[in-house]
Amino acid sequence: MRQAGRYLPEYRALRAKAGDFLTLCKTPELACEITLQPLNRFRLDAAILFSDILTIPDAMGLGLHFTEGEGPHFKRRLESAADIKALCVPDPHEKLSYVMDAIRLIKQELAIPSEDKDVRSDKSTLGAPGRYSKAPLIGFSGSPWTLACYMIEGGKSQNFHRIKKWLYTEPAILHHLLNTLAQSVIAYLIAQIEAGVDTVMIFDSWGGILSPDIYQHFSLSYIKTIIEALPKHIPVIVYTKNGGVGLELMAQTGCRVIGIDWTITLQEARRRVPETMILQGNWDPAILLSHPTQIEQEVKKICPLSNHIANLGHGITPDIPVENVEAFVEAIHRYSPSI
Repeated sequence: MRQAGRYLPEYRALRAKAGDFLTLCKTPELACEITLQPLNRFRLDAAILFSDILTIPDAMGLGLHFTEGEGPHFKRRLESAADIKALCVPDPHEKLSYVMDAIRLIKQELAIPSEDKDVRSDKSTLGAPGRYSKAPLIGFSGSPWTLACYMIEGGKSQNFHRIKKWLYTEPAILHHLLNTLAQSVIAYLIAQIEAGVDTVMIFDSWGGILSPDIYQHFSLSYIKTIIEALPKHIPVIVYTKNGGVGLELMAQTGCRVIGIDWTITLQEARRRVPETMILQGNWDPAILLSHPTQIEQEVKKICPLSNHIANLGHGITPDIPVENVEAFVEAIHRYSPSI
């Protein structure tokens, strides 16, 4: 969950050099470097593409920009049915080609055998010690519902009143938007797969603000449509923040992995989904604010469980000490079952 970010000094240095967040996302060489930074530091089992979930709305012309300390905003949010009907599915090879270029660069780096990489002391450079040789690459997208939330609210929201008003007063128009976004996500993820990602994750960050029946019809039904359209050999991870109430419904989308936050225990989640379903996450990122001994104890509570991908239940925050991330990763290696 957000392997690269402001907790890494090498990321902060590159961010300052680039000038703004979107430049990092839209410059394939920089996105590649940032993707590999955490793997140069830690014994991680996979690389996560450095990008943003709002690339699709940006490609639709809404004018994405980031304000320091405030997060994403759109210069033009959706305000009317006409705005929604005017949207077109962006061609990912044209409007989002920078993402595919980054994926291809990353895959080239991941394919280089460790012994052939230059050993450099500067961990912010490509080709560092090479622990990550042949690690799989995870691509991702935001879910249609989550993308719609940002597009209608214009950015982050405390109460989501704008989109909820559409949900209850103009559901047909909202479904039109969600269908357009579903088709956009399908095209985007297929392009990522063709470029080389090994698995994809769908972030339904705001599905947890919905009641179960509305969550099913306005979020999960579109996620299921997306998964059904993707190549069958590609595993799909679905994550909904505060999504514990809908675990059984998430398991019916066709995903291979369900990501969970820390508001539900893994034991309860395990009881509620099929035995073959893999679970991911569950640790509160705040445990990384403690100390290595406490981190180790928290890891020991979860790691003996099977069919589980060790991960946080949400992204690492900027105030996390790097040494605590390393303690977390090393504790997972010590206590996870051998595979």
